[in-house]
Amino acid sequence: MSLEMIRALEELEKEKKIDREIIFKSIEEALESSYKRNNETLSNTKVKIDRNDGEIRVFATMNIVDEVKDPTTEISLAQARKISPDYSAGDITEIEITPKNFGRAAAQKAKQIIVQKIREEERNLIYNEYFSYEKDIIAGTIQRIEPSLYNKGEHTIYIDIGKTEAILTPQEQVPGEVYKVGDRIKTYVLEVKKTNKDPKIFVSRTHPGLVKRLFELEVAEIRQGFVEIKSISREAGFRTKIAVYSVDEKVDPVGACVGQKGQRVQNIVNELRDEKIDIIEWSVHSDEYIANSLSPSTVLRVEVNESEKSAKVVVPDNQLSLAIGKEGQNVRLAARLTGWKIDIKSESQIRSMLESDLLNLDYNSGIDFSAYTQDEPLSASAQEIVAQLFNDYVPDEENGGEKEE
Repeated sequence: MSLEMIRALEELEKEKKIDREIIFKSIEEALESSYKRNNETLSNTKVKIDRNDGEIRVFATMNIVDEVKDPTTEISLAQARKISPDYSAGDITEIEITPKNFGRAAAQKAKQIIVQKIREEERNLIYNEYFSYEKDIIAGTIQRIEPSLYNKGEHTIYIDIGKTEAILTPQEQVPGEVYKVGDRIKTYVLEVKKTNKDPKIFVSRTHPGLVKRLFELEVAEIRQGFVEIKSISREAGFRTKIAVYSVDEKVDPVGACVGQKGQRVQNIVNELRDEKIDIIEWSVHSDEYIANSLSPSTVLRVEVNESEKSAKVVVPDNQLSLAIGKEGQNVRLAARLTGWKIDIKSESQIRSMLESDLLNLDYNSGIDFSAYTQDEPLSASAQEIVAQLFNDYVPDEENGGEKEE
């Protein structure tokens, strides 16, 4: 090596932030390995590079002994004391054995290693930088769109994120979203993967984590720890439900997420290209939480079965389709959000079930339930049986609501 090479490494350290000591050690290891391959009888050699002038030397590690039996690994005490009078038998010393013309060949090898190491370190720097974005949001510009080799009509999108590019596969794209070269886009980083070349960064537009991070960035109360996101369920491009909870009773968790005049949630909706978002309040009470999860529908009653993790829900007749949602989407998202199986019935369906079962009881109980089917109040004894049979649920005949006994 030369002084010019040393200066080049110093500049490299400043510009690329690559520690030159890492490169020095890599060169030493590579030259040492190469030397040993060409000199198989010498396994105790070391290559050292002077950090100041770049000179490359080869040293042999020798054991100091009274009587030499293996000259390739041992040196006599008398010879060792010519180097330093302080040596004693049993000590170890290094003897320079640099071959002639070794420097020129080594310098050429060093240049190759430097180029290789620079590329490797640059890849490591990129990997380490973007690995910190894993499970976070990253913004970039769509650089190119390539058709899938396997599925006609699908495309893989490559996004310029600065020092490298991110990959948005067809599976992680939102149905119906249109992507164009030059568009600015935010994505959720799924994985940063090391490869023999540049690291591969896989991102998503469909992952619930994208919505979670958008709320964390948009809502100050979440960042400050006053409001917690308890759960998220999402069908990308259509609807998301997010359950939030306030650790401070003075802070309204739903209101904080919605923002003044709905601005906060609207910013997120705009980023998700008009995906609907239901913000509901999480509750430690399962029945209340399940009722909230079916927003925007109104819920009259929830009966939970803790052992089966299932719930029966009663809604007004005019709210049944809203509670279930188009193709079952609303109840499906609510079930994912809460982790409960949810069975929804309308008031009319419950009334019909009660009437059918009560008429069958006429013959066994000795109580006349026929009045109930004629829209008249039940007797006290009949109400007691109904309460036991149907978990205290008795529709209020006059108001069409619910009545608990």
